[in-house]
Amino acid sequence: MTQAVNPGTITSSNNEGDRAKRSLSLRRYRIIVWVAFVSLYVIIVTGSLVRLTGSGLGCIDWPACNEEQFVDVSTPHAAIEQLNRLFTGVVAASVVAAVLAALFVRPRQRRLVRLALWLVGGVLAQVVLGGIVVLTGLHPLSNMGHFLLSIALMYGAYLLADAVSADGQREKPARWSTREIRASRLFNLGSPVVLARVVVVLTLAAIVTGTVVTGTGPHAGDESAPRFDYLITSVVRVHSAAVWLVVIACVWLGWLLRNAPNQRLQRAFEWFLFLAVLQGGLGYLQYFTGVPVPLVALHVALSVLVWLAALRLATTARRSAVYGTMA
Repeated sequence: MTQAVNPGTITSSNNEGDRAKRSLSLRRYRIIVWVAFVSLYVIIVTGSLVRLTGSGLGCIDWPACNEEQFVDVSTPHAAIEQLNRLFTGVVAASVVAAVLAALFVRPRQRRLVRLALWLVGGVLAQVVLGGIVVLTGLHPLSNMGHFLLSIALMYGAYLLADAVSADGQREKPARWSTREIRASRLFNLGSPVVLARVVVVLTLAAIVTGTVVTGTGPHAGDESAPRFDYLITSVVRVHSAAVWLVVIACVWLGWLLRNAPNQRLQRAFEWFLFLAVLQGGLGYLQYFTGVPVPLVALHVALSVLVWLAALRLATTARRSAVYGTMA
């Protein structure tokens, strides 16, 4: 006897097979996310090199390099600025790929799509702001905004990378446990969770004051670029005070964690403290050696790593409180 086959069953199986072919595993999506993450970091470093080599006005127009040529590499300054602009296209492609790929991750996760869209919106804003930087003759306020938007983009990239990590997948960030709420009461500086968040805020303050130092100092991107009319020693002292507050808060946090059983939190703390002290020492070294270009470039690159380490510290402290592994 021949058994009848339901055509609807065949159609359903075919549809499921097609969806499976179009789906993307989280493991493969992580690769796309990390490509976007690295490209966003690299564009910050290359952007700082544009300023430090005095190539900020290598292209005097936007979006074209100048009135005659859209792409111009006829001079070293123009070539450096043009290469940085072209690399922005790589960054844009990587974050767009992150958005499109997020739509095919199975099971579907709306949070990944939202975070990836954040990056796309930030990159588009960065392109526009980059044009404003050029059209305003490298005004320090526009330069500050350009760098701080990059810091915000790295925050979004960190959140996306963390969301696809093993820890991020295990956690449901929208819901807070009673334990976590008790551990993170505002102004409870005896809580490692709160103090880790204070470290993040102070780190951001140090970065912001650092951009003021840059806008006042000698490396503005071009000899004719305007600077802030501040006394350089005064803004350096303010920036230095912000850095010292970060270190003090970090040492306080270390005291609270001295008996904590969570090794992952200890490592996150040690990495942040190491990078913060290294960055502070480098800052003093570049100041007393006349802010040479190589040291300033390294200082900028390290500032982003310190920011990411602070975010990781706060995230790890939060998870430690949620899962009850905090002493």
